[in-house]
Amino acid sequence: MRSFIAAGAAALSMLLSGAPADAQNWPQRPITFMVPFAAGGGTDAFARPLAAELEKRLGQGIVIENRAGAGGTAGALVASRQTPDGYYFFVGAAHHTIAPSLYPRLDYNIETDFIPVAIIAQPPQIIVVNPRRIPARTLTELIALAKSKPDGLVYGSAGIGTTHHLSAELFKLLTGTQIRHVPYRGAGPAMADLVAAQVDMVFDGLGTSAPQIQGGQIHGIALAAPQRNPAIPNVPTTGEAGLQNFEVSTWYAVFAIKGTPQPIVDRMRQEIRQALGLQNIREAWARNGSDIPTVEGEAFGRFVSSEVQRWRKVVTDANIKLE
Repeated sequence: MRSFIAAGAAALSMLLSGAPADAQNWPQRPITFMVPFAAGGGTDAFARPLAAELEKRLGQGIVIENRAGAGGTAGALVASRQTPDGYYFFVGAAHHTIAPSLYPRLDYNIETDFIPVAIIAQPPQIIVVNPRRIPARTLTELIALAKSKPDGLVYGSAGIGTTHHLSAELFKLLTGTQIRHVPYRGAGPAMADLVAAQVDMVFDGLGTSAPQIQGGQIHGIALAAPQRNPAIPNVPTTGEAGLQNFEVSTWYAVFAIKGTPQPIVDRMRQEIRQALGLQNIREAWARNGSDIPTVEGEAFGRFVSSEVQRWRKVVTDANIKLE
């Protein structure tokens, strides 16, 4: 009996110490990164190069699982219900802090069902216009033009509830302007119609706008960031142009599933931080209009909560509803 009890105690001790031991040896098999948008989108543009570097560092493959639908919320729900064993991570985006205000019955909570690991990219938004339709060349001139023609100007967006849409509505609230909204099925079609002079303006991510600005097809009015970007050094920030409290980015981030062992979360955070410091990653991010973010861990968690509150106010004040 004594030997049986001793054996049971030893087994219990091994069980209780299993999580740290497993974390030390992690990973032992491929990891899945769930991307809740279609392949080839903005999230993919950052998730795939990062995953390729993490594979080298971790010695295991990383499978990108694209699961689009319902503005990224369908994939988020699936991810929230995965086993928290350190082999499944969620690549979320700014859209997921907007969704709680637009979808009244989400079956997951971005703040409590996930563990914030790190923001991996943070391309800022930029206000761009078609110079054939809009004579304004400065933010002051654009605001004056919009006020002189209530509902006379038209902006395109990547769809209802996207950062393109919400940033435009925030702009309207801050400036007291009325600009009509034309939602598209993605940022690509919206940009194509802006270049084709079918809409007046777009509140776009810098990554897709910078080449068009450099080529002269569209004009950059102001960058919604705290500092100018080297890719378009002549475009001022919104703050420099006189509009305060208008800094917006379409950020992308890695989340762990709630319950994932902390040592694994810490290891993934460390590996992401080091991968983001590599020269090839820095160059790829610059081409896509993003600086290297430094927000991670608890600070990232606070940032997510602040974004949820920020966009809830915009949705309420602008009376935005899904159609």
